[in-house]
Amino acid sequence: MSKSAVLLLNLGSPDSTSVPDVRRYLEEFLGDERVIDKPAIGFLRSLLVKQIICRFRAPKSAHAYESIWTPEGSPLILTSKQVQAKLQTRTTLPVELAMNYGNPSIPDVLRRLVNQGVDRLLLFPQYPHYAMSSWETVVVKVQREAAVIAPGLKIECVQPYYGDADYIEALVASAKPYLAQPHDHLLFSYHGIPVRHLTKADSSHAHCQVVPDCCTTCSPAHATCYKAQVTRTTQLFAEKAGLKPGSWSITFQSRLVGEPWLSPYTDHAFEEMPGRGIKRLLVITPAFVTDCLETLEEIRVEGAEDYKKAGGEDFTHIPCLNDQPVWIDFLDKRIRAWQETGAVSA
Repeated sequence: MSKSAVLLLNLGSPDSTSVPDVRRYLEEFLGDERVIDKPAIGFLRSLLVKQIICRFRAPKSAHAYESIWTPEGSPLILTSKQVQAKLQTRTTLPVELAMNYGNPSIPDVLRRLVNQGVDRLLLFPQYPHYAMSSWETVVVKVQREAAVIAPGLKIECVQPYYGDADYIEALVASAKPYLAQPHDHLLFSYHGIPVRHLTKADSSHAHCQVVPDCCTTCSPAHATCYKAQVTRTTQLFAEKAGLKPGSWSITFQSRLVGEPWLSPYTDHAFEEMPGRGIKRLLVITPAFVTDCLETLEEIRVEGAEDYKKAGGEDFTHIPCLNDQPVWIDFLDKRIRAWQETGAVSA
């Protein structure tokens, strides 16, 4: 008989906060050709990542990880395992968890599933939005590893759910207690990507960054356009939450130097908002469903410090969906739909 299973996929973390472990993790992460795709020649890219970027970045990143590490380990891994455990109580299907980089690794988890007799697998990337450097690369990696480890495995994948009504409802519900608190502005901070990745993902080569208001002008290109998708998530959230025009804005965090990335930049906003009279700031990070280095350290620690140094008074980061009941409900509902109808999109 056929046996189905679910595989939750997330980014990953170093095994520890030691510089060697962090450097090893960064080399795997930044060495991914869909994360840093230039230069195109493989050995030159490897040289850039290992000998230049990771060599100097690893000590700084290790220090950042130390600031958020728990006695049990990485917050991202721990929370992801809690999600896995809670979801497992909702379904009879085996629910596994794998990280694109680090552990638990995709090959190890695939082998375990095959040994259990699984021949049909639902991939559930923990990324609401498509990006070559996140959603696409983890799905491709599973497919590539499965072709070697389990060539007979039937793989299906939940599509980006950035506009799914249930996802938006979960986001708004998780943010509602914070929105009820006095504040001057709500900032939607999304992870940045190079602008070049937008045009690279546009198969028409005639819409993204070409058509005026390309993110809000309907186009098939939006199926693989990160900026259009985060714009849609934000618009739907604002409508659902009843936000007033001008009370919210979008920025992008985390970038590498050397080429244009999506803007405006989150760190710049933290520095200039107090001067515009925004003294009480709420920040939400919907590109992440699980709190991690980019939310806990970059936003909640560094961001708060920068904002208050610039004259801000109250800074609140709204936690990610993590293992909240509304998020488990969403995951469970999508898995049930797949079981009953084979649906992998809203």
